[in-house]
Parts: sequence; C-alpha cells; structure tokens
Amino acid sequence: MIESLLVANRGEIARRIIRTARRLGIRAIAVYSEADADLPFVAEADEAVLIGAPAPAQSYRNTEAILAAAKSTGAQAIHPGYGFLSENADFARTVESSGLIWVGPPADAITAMGDKINARNLMSAAGVPVAPGTTDPAADLDAALTAAAEIGYPVMVKAAAGGGGMGMAVAVDETALRTEYDKVRAFAERMFGDGSVLIERFFPRVRHVEVQILGLADGRVVALGERECSVQRRNQKLVEESPSPAVSPELRSRLLAAAVRAGEAVGYRNAGTVECLLDPASGEFFFLEMNTRLQVEHPVTEYVYGIDLVEEQLRVASGLAPTFDPDALTPRGHAIEMRINAEDPKRFLPGPGVIRTWVEPTGTGVRVDSGYTEGNTVTPFYDSLLAKLIVSGATRDEVLDRAQEAVAAFRIEGPKNNVPFFTELLMNEEFRSGSYDTGIVPRMR
Repeated sequence: MIESLLVANRGEIARRIIRTARRLGIRAIAVYSEADADLPFVAEADEAVLIGAPAPAQSYRNTEAILAAAKSTGAQAIHPGYGFLSENADFARTVESSGLIWVGPPADAITAMGDKINARNLMSAAGVPVAPGTTDPAADLDAALTAAAEIGYPVMVKAAAGGGGMGMAVAVDETALRTEYDKVRAFAERMFGDGSVLIERFFPRVRHVEVQILGLADGRVVALGERECSVQRRNQKLVEESPSPAVSPELRSRLLAAAVRAGEAVGYRNAGTVECLLDPASGEFFFLEMNTRLQVEHPVTEYVYGIDLVEEQLRVASGLAPTFDPDALTPRGHAIEMRINAEDPKRFLPGPGVIRTWVEPTGTGVRVDSGYTEGNTVTPFYDSLLAKLIVSGATRDEVLDRAQEAVAAFRIEGPKNNVPFFTELLMNEEFRSGSYDTGIVPRMR
C-alpha cells in the first residue's frame, strides 16, 4: 500500500481523502493557498505546505508548486480529488514521469474521454448508446445549422472540451442556434482553450443518471450501481441519490453493462463515472460523458455498497486487489446527498462571507462531509460548495424523512446558503414521488 499521499485539492474533498488515508496509516500531506490556511483540512493533515496565492492558477492549478511540495515532503503518490487538475492528462503524465504514483485513471483514458466528440465516437464504436449528434466538430455556423436540421430541434450546443455543466446551451430553433453557437464557441475558447462545438439532440423531459465504475488493478472494470442526478441548477447537480427511483432491474442491467463496456473501451483503471441521459418515456438511455475522476456524489454509492471508494482508489493505485468480491456486489438500502453551497436558495448566486455559526446535524444514517467550520471565511476564489449532507437508510421513504430532520438541524449563519432550498425540495410532491426530471428546479421557481 502507498505509504505517503499528497492531496492536490482543498476543502471537503481534501478533508475526506485525508480521513481515509489516516485510517489506513498513510501519511497525509495537504497543500493549501493563502486563502485556505485556516480551513480544517490543513490542520487535519499530517503535514501541510503553502503553495501560493488564492487564485487557482497560482496554487491548486500550479503544477510546479504541487510537484515541489511532493518532493519536499517525500510524498509517494498524488491524489487530485475532483476539479482543478484531476482531469488534466498532462498533469497525470508529469506526476508519473516524476516517479510518483498517480491516484487516478491512465492519462490516455483522460485524454480519450476529455473531448466530448471523441468520447461519443469511441462509445458508439464500443456499443454504448449515444444520442443523435455530430461525429465531428461543427466547424462553423453553417455546419451547425445543417447538423441541427438533420437531428431536429431542439438541440444542445456543447463545448467539446467542456465539463461540470459549463459550455452548454439549448437552441429551440434556427434563430436561437445562430445566437447560441457563437456564445458557446466564444465561452469554450475562453474557458477551455478549445472552441470546438458539437450539436446533439436535446430531450426536454429527461433524467440524468450516472454509473460508478472502478477499473481494478487486474484489468477488470466493475460497475457499482447508478446514481440519480436530475436535481440541477444551471446544468450543475444539487442532489444525488442511489439507487435511482426511475431505474428498473432490467434497465439497471443494461445501464451497468454499457458502463462497463465504456470503461473497457479505454482501458480504464481507478474510479470513474459514466454519465447518461435517460428518456423516461421510452426507457432509452444515451451516453453523455465520462468523468475520469472521483465524483462529488461518491458517498451515496459508498453507503449502498458498503465500501470506501477512496480506499479502493488507493488500492488500485498500489496494485492491490479490492476489499470486496467483484463477483458478489450486492447493493443495500438507499442514500441521498445534498450539496450545501454558499449561495442564495432562490437564484443560486454565490454568497461568500464569514461563518458565524456552523452546527452540523447528527443521528442514525446521517453523514456530513464538510470543508468549513465556524469562524472560517468563505472566499470568492473557489467553488461555492461548503459541505455535503448524506443521508442513508433501508428505504427511500425512510431516507427522505431522515433528510428532512437533518436539513432542519443544519444551521449556518454568515454566508448565504441553500439549506432552505432543500427544506422546500424535500416537501415537494414531484421529488418525493421519485418521478422528477432535470426540469424540477425551474418548475419550483
């Protein structure tokens, strides 16, 4: 097993990785920016290194500073968490060429799945269903208009190099496409350094369902169930649950088999997620993208399958067998995760500030993965995620009831936060019935 691990991230995910590392007797090393010096993950690491100014480019995206910290502390491996450098193939290659262990998938798999058009084509060749769309970038507006006419409106205009719900827009007709194409292309060039755009079919009423995969050290790829991710704002997730209330046993079998084929097609190792769109009317599902990293919502899978995904990541990176029997995976119960963000609960606009009060809920089946505590300052430099509230139980109804109690007990004063939104959601008839789709949040507003 790896003996020393540098966590190239911050906040709740750094704290969560450190927790597992220390449980396994692995020396945990944190890196932090000037803005994060007082956060819990820094104090909880065995060693912590200041790597730069608050701006991510000068700290958490600063490859040279992170590698220097690894060298100075004698780290054996680097875990990137999610976001920042986690899906940067060049960084993965640099880590390995520096003689360190990369706790993530092969760099070639990151590259293969990082471009949405290339990923779609690879998945189609592997027999994974993909939505109707372009097989090459729409080089200009005329090409986009031609593709949209063949696919049929409405269409989704997407940045080929995008991720995290960014760089996407819906065009309901030709007039809208003329506007959205230029916007998405300009955004993609600015944010990702790649203005390539793809056009694909848009489903007005659709569910977002993903499958957790794990590429084992022996070369096998296994699927650890699905997660429902349809509660979203601006194409970014707010709530995830497992199993999905929309997925039947027969559909689950097809979903998981397709996800395994996706992983096998790129020689996948370590943790990853195959994201799909599910048309509830027809039962059809289509490949959306593969996230070549640990997901924010991984705890719901941990509860349902009784495993520690970070530990499994470390075991794969160490060349060890998993803690579970891949041929006897048995899901049990239900789990829901709610993302507690520093943003107002109506328009979801960021609201940084000093945390005056921080009281986490406790009780049976309640877990809080937090990045902050009382007295910390939420700055505008990073993602607005404060904590993840995860609730588990034997049935979905039991989990919903426990979640209501947990949300009511979660007290945060200081920065704006979206806890009141979850109070509203958990009382929403559409959500409680399990029949919701990605349009639920706009309908609530």
